[in-house]
Amino acid sequence: MKVIVLGAGIVGVTSAYQLARAGHEVTVVDRQPGPALETSFANAGEVSFGYCSPWAAPGIPMKAMKWLFMQHAPLILRPKVDMAMLSWMTQMLRNCTSARYALNKSRMLRLADYSRISLAALRAETGITYDERMQGTLQLFRTEAQLDASAKDVKALAADGIPYEVLDPEGCIRVEPALKHVREKIVGGLLTPKDETGDCFKFANALAAKAAALGVTFNYGSIIRGLDVDGGRVRGVVTAHGVLAADAVVVALGSFSPLLVRPHGIRLPVYPVKGYSLTIPITDPARAPESTVMDETFKIAITRLGDRIRVGGMAEISGYTNDLGEPRRLTLQHSVTDLFPGGDVSKASFWSGLRPMTPDGTPVIGPTRVAGLFLNTGHGTLGWTMSSGSARVIADLVSGRKPEIDATDLAVARYA
Repeated sequence: MKVIVLGAGIVGVTSAYQLARAGHEVTVVDRQPGPALETSFANAGEVSFGYCSPWAAPGIPMKAMKWLFMQHAPLILRPKVDMAMLSWMTQMLRNCTSARYALNKSRMLRLADYSRISLAALRAETGITYDERMQGTLQLFRTEAQLDASAKDVKALAADGIPYEVLDPEGCIRVEPALKHVREKIVGGLLTPKDETGDCFKFANALAAKAAALGVTFNYGSIIRGLDVDGGRVRGVVTAHGVLAADAVVVALGSFSPLLVRPHGIRLPVYPVKGYSLTIPITDPARAPESTVMDETFKIAITRLGDRIRVGGMAEISGYTNDLGEPRRLTLQHSVTDLFPGGDVSKASFWSGLRPMTPDGTPVIGPTRVAGLFLNTGHGTLGWTMSSGSARVIADLVSGRKPEIDATDLAVARYA
């Protein structure tokens, strides 16, 4: 079939590659001049197969109220007259129950573990390198309350057979030796040893080149105007340069996906939650992380990417804005220098991106009410983590094959 993939971020590029491998004639359309230049450009660098949890969790509403008044807040809310924002926040609050948290986390872990297998196969098949490391994620606790609260995550990991290790401070130092300099600041940690790290931008560009070698056409600098739908079936994509005909269309536009499909009666509760990052050159490797450390107090990930430290995190609910606020930079800087002062923050590059979040934390992957129109979006902070598995699922669904994992509860129909 002729398949158009809308979006050249990490989810779009991996989807295009897998669709081409399945034998389809694939075209990728993106407004940017190259791949992975928006949300995938400078994310936290985590490939977190074990450390993946819904943001909607028991106790989050009360924590959110406290966070709003913190100097270095992990959550920033800028309310506005926006029905999409209000609806999304209302649905998220409904998912802050123990039962829904367990259900949503099980979905996420299922897809993440499949993505772990898929990424390993893809890496072996292509030989792609991207500053990758396979040394796990350490969720670092500064208080006993944080350590106690991790019990629900440990329970979910155990139930799904995901390897983990609860560590005391000495165990944390064994995993991340640079923490010996701040031994008094930590009480313990939760290690998910199968997690990986890597530069998403480097990976996406390398895979786009592999996809092009398979025959995928990349239409960069192309503005998407809408979908060509007739008789309940998608016929193509309307761009600023004309209409591109297609037998199937995969929407992988991240936070912008709902805006495209809404005119066709598809209610897609994906909303942008802005995250920030710093990329810092390493000056003292002995005081830099070895892999990813998740600073639970500030919800900030500190990741080693070759000779750089990537510091990413925070959740700002402010709509489709991409401005860079200096207070956010200071929060990132505070977290990393407090634990790993092994980089030159004066030479750091500051970035922000719009994460496409669903109210339940689970991405939306699968068919829609419009024949031939598929969604692969809403991955939130885990697009890099889940991209390889999501791509194989969508390639199977577009091809009319049954995916290797249960994907029925990932489709947009769950919101009906």
